[in-house]
Amino acid sequence: MSVTQARIAHYLAAAGVVTALAWQSDLRAFALTNLVVQAVLFVALACVPAYRTGFMTYVDLAWPWGLAALGVLTLVFGDLSSPLTIAVAAIYLAMGGRMGIWAVRMVGSGGLTAEMARYRYQRRRWERAGLRSERLSMQVEIMLQGVANMGILAIPALLAAAGSRSLGAVEIVALVVWALFYGFESVADWQKARFGALSEQQGIKRSCDVGLWRYSRHPNYFGQWMQWNALIVLVLPTLLNRFSDTAIVAWIITLVGLLGISKALYNTLVYYTGAVPAEHYSLKSRPDYAGYQAITSRFFPRPRRTVSPMVADS
Repeated sequence: MSVTQARIAHYLAAAGVVTALAWQSDLRAFALTNLVVQAVLFVALACVPAYRTGFMTYVDLAWPWGLAALGVLTLVFGDLSSPLTIAVAAIYLAMGGRMGIWAVRMVGSGGLTAEMARYRYQRRRWERAGLRSERLSMQVEIMLQGVANMGILAIPALLAAAGSRSLGAVEIVALVVWALFYGFESVADWQKARFGALSEQQGIKRSCDVGLWRYSRHPNYFGQWMQWNALIVLVLPTLLNRFSDTAIVAWIITLVGLLGISKALYNTLVYYTGAVPAEHYSLKSRPDYAGYQAITSRFFPRPRRTVSPMVADS
């Protein structure tokens, strides 16, 4: 599939999910309000700054605050006496707020002076695909993340806000798993920041291979992916209970969208803006990275290899 075809497919899929959500009367107001809120956030925080500066990196400001907005909307449209509503809202606020505060610090510390590596890598993809307008490609791909917040990534929030539900065994286990991997991601980020600061003090440019980074080259991405998996499980019982009261086509699209979050986030964190783009530049900038890459799993944490693999990592 070409880059253009993939873009069209993603937009059509998002439109289908938003339509299915808005088709359900008890989800409609939330779904349509979220569509407007996400559009405003992405235009203001990413599309306009990207057009003016040429930096796609601003999408890293819009996307997390879009998640935080979903948390707020969950509280606005949901039943505040429902433990599930409160739990899901808190998860969106925690995930979005954590990344959003980091993005504000990044932009506010003197502004952007260079594009982030993962978005420089995007330009390579556009060039190989024969796409001539970088400005247009930036806007199209910024809004790909926007429509994700309007569509599949909003499904857990809408389901949690739609009805009052207590927490059963499945929901409690999902919350525990989410909390563990929120901590996992936070520890990974802290370990890398500390390692980077020590390496800078020593004047040595080397790859982080301490703590969780000994078992995965991107433990922070793995932790983030597992948080979304936990969120899927958290609201799945609610969706299953809606089967008899929802139009079958809308229910199936919602189910496919909910389960599809896992695959979509995996592809994003590994191939699209995550591991693959980051490692392209790490291999160029760190002399020891190829050796680290050969013995350390790319995504899923596991013990280190004792010999270099004969095939590419997965």
